[in-house]
Amino acid sequence: MARVCQITGKRPRVGNNVSHAHNKTRRKFYPNLHTKKFFIPEEGKWITLKVSSTALRTINKNGISAVLRKARKAGNVLA
Repeated sequence: MARVCQITGKRPRVGNNVSHAHNKTRRKFYPNLHTKKFFIPEEGKWITLKVSSTALRTINKNGISAVLRKARKAGNVLA
């Protein structure tokens, strides 16, 4: 599975390593992803999502049902 958050859609970004001599080499910045299981009370089932830390904060604030509804509308969630 790709390194993409299923809620926010965050994916790896590209940048440079910069040495003390100011030499630049390409690198990737990966999102801080976690595989988490969530219980959805409306459906009465558990789902497993790969979410970033930012998405976890959003889920804690707004609730899993509201966040899933919004993500499905945006087309980010597979489930």
